[in-house]
Amino acid sequence: MQAMQTIAELMEIAAITAPKAVGSNFVVTRILEPEEVVRLAEEMTRYGEEMGKKNFDRDGANVADSDAVVLIGIKDAEPVGIDCAACGFPVCFEINTGERQGEFLGPQCAIRLLDLGIAIGSAVKTAQIHNVDNRIMYRIGVVARKLGMIDADLVMGIPLSVTGKNIYYDRKPGAPAR
Repeated sequence: MQAMQTIAELMEIAAITAPKAVGSNFVVTRILEPEEVVRLAEEMTRYGEEMGKKNFDRDGANVADSDAVVLIGIKDAEPVGIDCAACGFPVCFEINTGERQGEFLGPQCAIRLLDLGIAIGSAVKTAQIHNVDNRIMYRIGVVARKLGMIDADLVMGIPLSVTGKNIYYDRKPGAPAR
């Protein structure tokens, strides 16, 4: 649907132009192609089963039922340089070394994570203004990053849907959304 593509593109614009600390932008975005959405949904279920992690199947079913998926993350986010210790380290230069890898690369500057949150909030606001149902999902980001669908150190996914009822709410834990 062309309208959904347009909304996803507007969401990218909102994320990219959202305010950032000290005027530095480390936010990256990507809209998945329809075939990538299918692959992502399948891989989310598989990842949850392999890793013994709850609700990847439920969220994977949501992705399968979605019209589009927008990815928003941060890449090579330089610390702000204020030594606030919110990241857990006493000084900024000790972070972003890549020493800790799990589902995401870390540690990350807490202020840059706030930048990411503001960018994501701006994107979902844009979807909501256009009456497109959405939900921010970390599980999408985990699997999209693992599959190389976006080059980001930390990423969240936002599935989009236009139906008579929001498919991303009233879900039961561990149960597919259908």
